[in-house]
Amino acid sequence: MSPPTDYLIDRRRLRRRLGWWRMAAIAAVGVAAIVLVSRVTGADSTDKLTPHIARLSLQGMILGDKDTIDLVKKIGESNQAKAVLLTIDSPGGTTTGAEKLYDELRRLNEKKPVVAVVGAVAASGAYIAAIAADTIVAQGNSLVGSIGVLFQYPNFYKLLDSVGVKVEEVKSSPLKAAPNGLEPTSEAARAAIASLVADSYTWFKDLVKERRHLDDAGLAKVSDGRVFTARQGVPLKLVDILGGEREAINWLEKNKGLAKDLPVRDWKKKGSLERLGLVEGAASVSRVVGLESVAAVLDQAVATERRGSLDGLLAIWQGFDAR
Repeated sequence: MSPPTDYLIDRRRLRRRLGWWRMAAIAAVGVAAIVLVSRVTGADSTDKLTPHIARLSLQGMILGDKDTIDLVKKIGESNQAKAVLLTIDSPGGTTTGAEKLYDELRRLNEKKPVVAVVGAVAASGAYIAAIAADTIVAQGNSLVGSIGVLFQYPNFYKLLDSVGVKVEEVKSSPLKAAPNGLEPTSEAARAAIASLVADSYTWFKDLVKERRHLDDAGLAKVSDGRVFTARQGVPLKLVDILGGEREAINWLEKNKGLAKDLPVRDWKKKGSLERLGLVEGAASVSRVVGLESVAAVLDQAVATERRGSLDGLLAIWQGFDAR
């Protein structure tokens, strides 16, 4: 006796449902496998699970922040990142931040070849990052150098005096919290700060001398704080090659045995509201609806995020835009 028609229909429906769940389970396992491999390899997307050239961009202030340092480490741990394009467009930052970034980039360079590709400017602390690479490539009009250290502080004691304001203080010793801008800077305080600047300046020059293979005379030509165009920088040994990413990749293929036609993949820090553009978008919407005060606050938040903290000694170049 053959099974009832309703029974056969139910069996077919059950088989179809089981088939769908099997496909869903296989897809889930596949996604989980991709996520697991991404976590293990340090890649943040599937396009980094195949051989490629990693592009690491340094823009704005060099602060040696944890996100940037962690990103450099992840590139170093990736088996699929065969070389690194360190693209730089920055006037510098803090000396401590530049030192932290330089040390981590040197550790990265011990694992895989790194080429610095300069955009508009790689000055001061950003140039410290550039010299951590195997070679430096820059456009002819890119600005490099600004080898020096800066300590700035406002002094407005005369303004306070003119309005009859005097700040009283009790401190443990004359150089505690000096200089503070609320009183004339003493010669002892000025000398103490000058010694800090001189020590960091010597460290900076020694790095440049070692990494750019300069003698004392060559170092003296480039270490007076000025910036140079890349065209000027080539004979001074501040820059190796004029060009951009294409020339950098050609150098890697010829000098480091890099396979030809490898794709370039961007490695980026974890997203934030500012990086995703949500804060800037909210500021624009606020202006459209007439909330100028809200827009101003949001603009300030974006500026603060981009600027970061600049406490302490600075290795930074303050220039102008050519317009």
